[in-house]
Amino acid sequence: MKHAIRLPILLLSLASASAYAGTGTATTTFNVTATVPGTCKVSAAPLAFGTYTPGSGAVTGNSNITVNCTNTTAFTVALSAGDSASYTQRYMENTTTSSDLLDYQLYTTSALTSVWGDGSTSDGTSTVSGTGTGMAQADAITETVYGQIPDSATNQAAVPGSYQDTITVTVSY
Repeated sequence: MKHAIRLPILLLSLASASAYAGTGTATTTFNVTATVPGTCKVSAAPLAFGTYTPGSGAVTGNSNITVNCTNTTAFTVALSAGDSASYTQRYMENTTTSSDLLDYQLYTTSALTSVWGDGSTSDGTSTVSGTGTGMAQADAITETVYGQIPDSATNQAAVPGSYQDTITVTVSY
């Protein structure tokens, strides 16, 4: 009979303990934070003029610069002067001799009237500005670079060969 008395006491103890469990609550909150900086990324396609035949007229071409900036981030796109170190007249160097040059220029519009440079008033160049819409590929903003090799007296005296220049694209935001 000892066993019969102990069993109901054990059940009574468990029932009493569960009756008091979970009768009160306590809560708190915590902050979740993040910072999204204004940022941009840029890429550019080569500008290949193709073949320039001296004396047969100017040659034009274009290239695209793709800019992604975080939403509402204002940006400005500037282009360097390249190897010429002057915006007055950019030139490509002959890849074999590097001393023979071919003049060309880069512009902000297809009208070829505004030289694309660093936007400095001292050199009279322009930049292109915009506002980012996001970093996704679908949000990319494409800016077109227009170029021209003029059929000038200097270029008409060009030495046959391949010519090249390297332009640095700078996006400020």
